[in-house]
Amino acid sequence: MLAPDHRRIIFAREGGQPLPLTLESMGYNPDQETVSRPDGYHIYHWLQTADGEGLLELGNAVLALPEGTGVLLLPGTPHRYKAVSARKWGTYYLTFGGGAAESIAETLGMQSSGLYRWEQEAPLSRMIREMLDSHDAAGDIFSLTASTSAYRFLLTLSTFGQTRNSASLSRNADKLQPLLKWMDSHFEYPDIGLHDLSDQLGVSGRYLGSLFMQTFGLSPYAYLVRLRIRKSKELLISRRDLTVKAISGLVGFRDVSHFVATFRKLSNITPEQFRRLH
Repeated sequence: MLAPDHRRIIFAREGGQPLPLTLESMGYNPDQETVSRPDGYHIYHWLQTADGEGLLELGNAVLALPEGTGVLLLPGTPHRYKAVSARKWGTYYLTFGGGAAESIAETLGMQSSGLYRWEQEAPLSRMIREMLDSHDAAGDIFSLTASTSAYRFLLTLSTFGQTRNSASLSRNADKLQPLLKWMDSHFEYPDIGLHDLSDQLGVSGRYLGSLFMQTFGLSPYAYLVRLRIRKSKELLISRRDLTVKAISGLVGFRDVSHFVATFRKLSNITPEQFRRLH
């Protein structure tokens, strides 16, 4: 069960000895807006998908953020994120710093920004919501227990999260860049198969699949399908003279019913409903 509405907590600082790990803010945003930070955020920033799906630009990598994923951004890391579907993108987030934040992160193997994935039943899916509920019940504006909660969250993340750091993501994205450009200009051809994709980089299909999974958490073909759906959304908005069937052919689907089913599966809405909303 998601938080019912927008909630944001900004923690006050209590005088005296500074805490080793300080939680600056945490919250739930049911309709995440586009955020662009070319200079990064000034302290550690965690963002995870609660509902819907987002798109994160991190270095050369463009990454999907569906449910069951989140990103830890180190201070000063340039990034941009936005929703990718007509459906609202709900997010949980927290920001933290403190004198020992860097050493704690390094001890837990979090030396660089990274994308994390976890199983749906893992406690990460509900942990920030529970932290918000706990804070509301306690009513402590200084919330000295927030430091402990932040540390517990990082421990849970290191235990249950499967990570890909920004350095490896950027290296993989550099390797894939020629293929991604090729896909962007050939997505309309329905006969594209794994051998066509792997031939563009001169690698085996198995290696290409591994590279895509490490970088995007998707197979090469699944990435191509999502690209086709994104292109179809552009056409649904910009070319209202075209029928859904015509658009399905223009983005590489042989059968309009398959296109509609795929569109609904990825966007939780039909192409016609998407067009009416926009």
